[in-house]
Amino acid sequence: MFRLEFQPEQLSEDHVAAFERLRKQCSGDILSMTTLSASGHPGGSMSTLPALLMLYANANVRATAPLAEDRDRVFISHGHVSPGTYSALSAYGFCDRRESIVTFRRFGSQFGGHVEMGVPGVEWNTGNLGQGLSAAVGAALAGRLASAKPGADLREQEGAGFRVACIMGDGEQQKGQLGEARRLAVKYGCNNLVGIVDWNRLQIGGPIAEVMPHDIAADWAADGWNVVEVDGHDWAQLYAALRAAWTNNTARPDRPTVLLMRTVMSHGVDFMEDQAKWHGTTLSTDQLATALEQLGEPNHFADYQSERAALPSVPLHHHFPTNPPPALQLGEPIVYPLDKVTDCRSAYGAVMTELAERNNTDRVRVAAFSADLTGSVKLNGFQKASPAAFIEGGIQEHNSATASGRLSREGYSVFFSTFGIFGVTEVFNQQRLNGFNGANLKLVCTHCGTDVGEDGPTHQVVDYAGLLRSTFDWDVFVPADPNQCDRIVRAIADRPGCQFVGMGRSKLPVVAKADGSGPFYDGTVGFTPGQADLLRDGDDGAILAVGVPVHHAVAAHDAIFAATGKRVRVLNLASIRPIDRDAVLAAASTGFILTVEDHNPDTGLGGVVALTLADAGVACRLERAGIDQWPGSGQPGDIHRFFRIDAAGIAERVIAALG
Repeated sequence: MFRLEFQPEQLSEDHVAAFERLRKQCSGDILSMTTLSASGHPGGSMSTLPALLMLYANANVRATAPLAEDRDRVFISHGHVSPGTYSALSAYGFCDRRESIVTFRRFGSQFGGHVEMGVPGVEWNTGNLGQGLSAAVGAALAGRLASAKPGADLREQEGAGFRVACIMGDGEQQKGQLGEARRLAVKYGCNNLVGIVDWNRLQIGGPIAEVMPHDIAADWAADGWNVVEVDGHDWAQLYAALRAAWTNNTARPDRPTVLLMRTVMSHGVDFMEDQAKWHGTTLSTDQLATALEQLGEPNHFADYQSERAALPSVPLHHHFPTNPPPALQLGEPIVYPLDKVTDCRSAYGAVMTELAERNNTDRVRVAAFSADLTGSVKLNGFQKASPAAFIEGGIQEHNSATASGRLSREGYSVFFSTFGIFGVTEVFNQQRLNGFNGANLKLVCTHCGTDVGEDGPTHQVVDYAGLLRSTFDWDVFVPADPNQCDRIVRAIADRPGCQFVGMGRSKLPVVAKADGSGPFYDGTVGFTPGQADLLRDGDDGAILAVGVPVHHAVAAHDAIFAATGKRVRVLNLASIRPIDRDAVLAAASTGFILTVEDHNPDTGLGGVVALTLADAGVACRLERAGIDQWPGSGQPGDIHRFFRIDAAGIAERVIAALG
């Protein structure tokens, strides 16, 4: 392995010869591993290869310390070029060359079909096109924040702790999220970011000009980037262009730069060159032999084949490096008295302001993204307290979701807030991949359920819990009142992993203790994920509620006793995931459970409780109340009455069930 680190002004003949030798070796590895696995993407891997080899030879990222804090970050957005990535990384000593070839795409191997962080040197698990640049922008923002003064606007600050590169395919330039990412990078002065587009003019369906014609250069220029076109197969020219971009020796040094790298798909093997079929088609063994002969590389395919066949079964890996958020000063809880009627989002805003004031003193530790809804999600105070840490992403939720997720892996506590319909439903794929990537994102959404004002079904997100529960990585919390909201936000602020907190728009009564002496969630009651709260005791049945309907459930408890003399248990299950299994099974011992939620009861709390009972083999009469059809525009109170999840409706359901 040799390192240049952009020191020479131009490449020597020896440098060019060394790069060319590596290109042929890696091209042979690409073709061997894809033929061996009978799957993969050789064509784009071979055209992207020059960018990969040039970047890893020059960027400040080393095989001996691939996770060093001051390293440069290299993102591969078109993750299907994993054969090229693995071959380049193995050539530079980041991973074992033979293992990458023999185990490529085999179940349990770290060398997956799309690049994954189990391989040192890979920064983000990618594959879904259009998201890599957003992740790179999140990392570039981290570099900017590293030296930022919390009291000043990030756009006015200079310097960056490290540099970031993102390699992309030209076909994926059709994705709208790239435009969102480009604009945010320019807005926040991310001149520590370099984009590289493998411009081979082909995609899986054929020439880009036929599948979806677009002016790639004009798109980048229109969003304010420096745009440089370069011959991607001319090592000297590629080096010079990348060196200029890396050192900000550009027309506009305060802007990020993109290199449009003109290449030929499957470069170096004549019968494969410039043919779209090799985007995702692999060679036969005879074709492989011919290709390796052209490249001047030895043919070890028979040995690789024998080794692969002899491999034992292995467990799933997915053991990616983690980087938890920093420990924070969380402060003391704010206690809202019984006579204080306010909304959970205001309680959230108060905690965020306090977190900024306590933690963003000498440097930024807590950051927050908004999506043109700063006032609605109550982040005004945070923005005022710590301007540098506030990222206004505009109406570009797809980019904000990914960029905030990546930033949360960079040693910051990161919150992203918007309406539930935008933060979960619209960007579900981005949030799904944040979980898979081991992010530590705190997604706090307002206007959840039907409590959105009178906007109607397009904004009434009654599927958020079900969507996030369908992943393996997201916790789901829904507070019952402003006091519990305060406790939840403090509890998750420096907690590793991805957490969602959902709340409605309206002001809510404070949940009282059973004797009415004060708030249930006073200064002594905190929040523990996976733990339900017993609000009212009873053995004649149980109401398990979450979110806005909790205070209705408490009122229904009193109405049921007044009408029947029966006492039903009322549990607040603010932690939908993880669920309090013991509390659910204990409630089943009463013989009857009613779940109540402002959500689809099949996929929300009702579904979780049903599965919990079924998994435990516990028989119990169960009724699930919630939003079981598309509602319409209207006041939340009217909607809740119609779906019988208000106090009167809950009481009627329980009384009927108890006979």
